[in-house]
Amino acid sequence: MQCIAFDSHKHYTWALAQDETGRVLGERRIDHTPGALCGFLSEFEPGSPVAVETIGNWYWITDEIEAAGMTPRLVNARRAKLMSGSINKTDRLDAQGINRLQRSGTLPTVWIPPKPVRDARELPRTRMVLVRQRTKLKNRIHANLAKYGLEVEDATDIFGVRGRRALAERLEEMPTQTQYATQALLEQVDQLSVRINDLEGRMEDVFGATKELELVRTLPGVGFILGVVILSEVGDVQRFPSASHLASYAGMTPRVHASGGHTRLGRTRPDVNHYLKWAYAEAANVDMVHRRRHPGRHVSCLYERVKRQRGHPKAIGAVGRHLAEATYWVLRNLEPYRDPATDRAPGESTRVA
Repeated sequence: MQCIAFDSHKHYTWALAQDETGRVLGERRIDHTPGALCGFLSEFEPGSPVAVETIGNWYWITDEIEAAGMTPRLVNARRAKLMSGSINKTDRLDAQGINRLQRSGTLPTVWIPPKPVRDARELPRTRMVLVRQRTKLKNRIHANLAKYGLEVEDATDIFGVRGRRALAERLEEMPTQTQYATQALLEQVDQLSVRINDLEGRMEDVFGATKELELVRTLPGVGFILGVVILSEVGDVQRFPSASHLASYAGMTPRVHASGGHTRLGRTRPDVNHYLKWAYAEAANVDMVHRRRHPGRHVSCLYERVKRQRGHPKAIGAVGRHLAEATYWVLRNLEPYRDPATDRAPGESTRVA
């Protein structure tokens, strides 16, 4: 077996090829020019595994590896560094460490999403970026109003139709340059809203007709936007051995410190899928807001119970974990969510014997 390791950077890759004994078959720096990686890989056996770390430009590198007839292996960079145990760091040492883990069969790899999944993910991810930018601009406008003690009392949302009319009156009371700056912020908010609406329309075209999305939307608190994020980020649910593995991947499980008969649960790990973590936290907050309208739901009872014991943040985490684990079973069994408290799917009426 031939093992190949890529220590890739923005402009070049350090490539190392070895056989099963560790003998070097080829090693050199490859500049990122069209076809350069394929040219290097053509010197070795087709189908050989090629390991590359999870860096910002791994998409096109794995595409080049597949085009060369090799098998790409995407490496968890953080875990690989810990397992290699290297004190010094150079491109050559990093590639040697990756290949050492490959030959021993202990290389920590992660799932490589298919090209269509990687492409479709850009729609919800870009929407999230634009929504954050719009929120920052709105907060800036609120700050400008607060600086001069101006309040918009006629509307709960100053960026709605009614609120914008009242906001226009408050703008007249601002100093000249602040008024000009605030008006510029409002124009940016409007432009971002147009782009966000365009993205949401395209997301409906791409994701709207799938059975999996309809099933994910049966989860409490999950609508179209959150459903698209969950579906695109989870990908193939069969890659998870269990529901708890999916919850851990989504950042919904705490760290465990157990020693000497004492167990302490800590904060969640940082190396998780932050898009999924956000989606489940948002869905849990939706369930929290509407818990009094649905007091019999499992998520409502779970939130209230954990909140009494450990507070709001822990309760949101508990509900988010339940939703993550429920996602696993919904997608694996291709069945709608069934509430554990009532054993009914959404919209299903109570059976009368």
